[in-house]
Amino acid sequence: MYYIFKDLFFPPVNEADEEGILAIGGDLSSERLQLAYKSGIFPWFNEGEPILWWSPDPRMVLFLDELIVSKSMRNILNRNQFKITFNKNFAAVISNCQKIKRDGQSGTWISNEMIDAYCNLHEIGVAKSVEVWQDEVLVGGLYGIDLGHVFCGESMFSKVSNASKVAFIALVEYLKRGNYKLLDCQVYNPHLESLGCREIDREEFISILKSE
Repeated sequence: MYYIFKDLFFPPVNEADEEGILAIGGDLSSERLQLAYKSGIFPWFNEGEPILWWSPDPRMVLFLDELIVSKSMRNILNRNQFKITFNKNFAAVISNCQKIKRDGQSGTWISNEMIDAYCNLHEIGVAKSVEVWQDEVLVGGLYGIDLGHVFCGESMFSKVSNASKVAFIALVEYLKRGNYKLLDCQVYNPHLESLGCREIDREEFISILKSE
């Protein structure tokens, strides 16, 4: 495992260990985070621990044309019970992602340090959010890193049933209109698989990432 200090550097992703951990240390500066995402790397660590940098193999992704929208979900969308916005309240979205309780998790990896770092990226137009509203109340959303041809999803939350799915579907439709190549979802989970996401080799993911 590589130890990162002040230099703006990451080792080749194929040097990550079996879990996908590539390096430890460094900081969450906007410059380092942008280099990481452009290289197929992301930070993921618990509060109070050193920064861990990951590049897992395989990689969970969504090819946009493979999105699965169930019949019941289409009915929900057609009822227009939710309002969707983009980048209207990034800080509220990431804050809710930090606070929401998740099955099987006792805490969150989204520390206040992470929130500050991603809000800084939002201010320069790199980190973006999708908000889902019901009766003018924020009930769901997601955020991630926009690389222009690949969107790297980070986290999503839902306070009412299906709100995060609405955000996810809205993001995919937005990416389709912009001719994006891929939505990066990082690591496998069954919820993402139900929406059409699948695992691909890291080598294939990096190849798509580099094909701007």
